[in-house]
Amino acid sequence: MGRKNRSGEEELCDVLLRTGSLKFGTFKLASGILSPYYVDLRIIPSDPEAFRRVINYYLTVLQPNLTKRVQRLAGIPTAGIAYGAVLAFNLSKPFLYVRKEAKEHGRERRIEGLLQPGDKVLVLDDVATTGKNIIEAAETIRGEGGVVEDAVVLLDRQQGGTANLSKIGVKLHAFTTMKRIADRLMAQGTIDESQHKEIVGQIVG
Repeated sequence: MGRKNRSGEEELCDVLLRTGSLKFGTFKLASGILSPYYVDLRIIPSDPEAFRRVINYYLTVLQPNLTKRVQRLAGIPTAGIAYGAVLAFNLSKPFLYVRKEAKEHGRERRIEGLLQPGDKVLVLDDVATTGKNIIEAAETIRGEGGVVEDAVVLLDRQQGGTANLSKIGVKLHAFTTMKRIADRLMAQGTIDESQHKEIVGQIVG
């Protein structure tokens, strides 16, 4: 990555620590994996300055050569909806979101928003771990006739998400990876070598 992105990663570390979005300890993730750290980007929208910065980080990934290929942006509950809606507004793209479960009333749909058969949809989430949530969203969109070839996240935890998404024909794009964040945190003295080793030890591939 270039100088601009490296600067962005340094700023992101500050944002994560200042807002309490990055915590260290022992955490059980939704995937069942035990982790020595936890990233909760749902906190970010409560801090307008942090939210603005994170949206700008996403926009560095959502370059024209990526966004011009898609007709719609889709968010994944819960953090993906907040980021996706703002990004769709910034990019003048129609927005939709994918429910975790179908509504039990009304139209009983899992997709909220307009989707036409053949529409290319870019899926947005906050963090990728194994890619399970993105895979489920992509399959739901495809089931309604949409086309999903790309997904964007702020942070790739590097725990199999890229490979798992590739298996279903989806390319994962991330602003940064946990390895790069861990390297920065150790360089600035926020974590020690032992913590760095624990974090990096979870990386798959």
